[in-house]
Amino acid sequence: MIPSAFEYEVAENPQHAIELLNNFGDEAKILAGGHSLLPLMKLRFAAPTALVDIGRIRDLSYVRDGGDHMAIGAGTVYEDVHNNNDLVRQCPIVAHTAGEVGDPQVRHRGTIGGSVAHGDPASDLPTVLLALDATMVVQSAEGERTIPAGDFFKGIFETALGPQNLLTEIRVPKVPDHGWSYQKFHHRAQDWATVGVAAVVQRSNGSIGGARIALTSMGETPLRAGAVEQALAGGADPAEASQQADEGTNPVSDPLGSSEYRKEMAKVFTRRALEEALSR
Repeated sequence: MIPSAFEYEVAENPQHAIELLNNFGDEAKILAGGHSLLPLMKLRFAAPTALVDIGRIRDLSYVRDGGDHMAIGAGTVYEDVHNNNDLVRQCPIVAHTAGEVGDPQVRHRGTIGGSVAHGDPASDLPTVLLALDATMVVQSAEGERTIPAGDFFKGIFETALGPQNLLTEIRVPKVPDHGWSYQKFHHRAQDWATVGVAAVVQRSNGSIGGARIALTSMGETPLRAGAVEQALAGGADPAEASQQADEGTNPVSDPLGSSEYRKEMAKVFTRRALEEALSR
């Protein structure tokens, strides 16, 4: 339970963090809240040669109105995301889901950017961001670029971030008039989701006019439930469409549940998510 030796530097601002990453090389890692990275280091599943601590950069902790979107600083802790009144009004599924992460200790220290950059397919917020078609803002020595959520998650603990890249902001669309739900099954409150489903729907006379569905713990990345979306667009009701939630998925089998169990649970929780989204 002791990590390998590493160097440690505290970044003063985002530009300083990028300079440090370039100086330390490809094996350096960003440290924010530490609730994802440090456990892996203690088990020696991760062995960075250096940590660049961005946890004290106040410029990365904010929620702002960006016009057609809400901008969330990557260093914003879950609890601040959960309790931000503007976010509750404009994109409530993000605020709600942030309050469902882990336990109070995790929510007061862990950051939304850390969850996104870590690329764990069992994380809650990456699934929600995929359903919203959110945008990630990334800085490097070459400047700033934006990456859609659909292109950001590449594999287990793998994202589109390069070794000298810094995730600085997450932009989520304003959807105050959409129905929404994030449903997940976990054995204990602080556990990762065995299965999770994010649903964002446009309602039309009490029915679904359009829907975006994403799944947690159903593959190597958060996944869009395209077959469910197509079935709904073709006129299927939520119960019927949800039976296709496992199409194109490849969940693991582990002590929390077998692959077959997860596939069946995905159907159940997709139906629940759609029904709750329609009721809002």
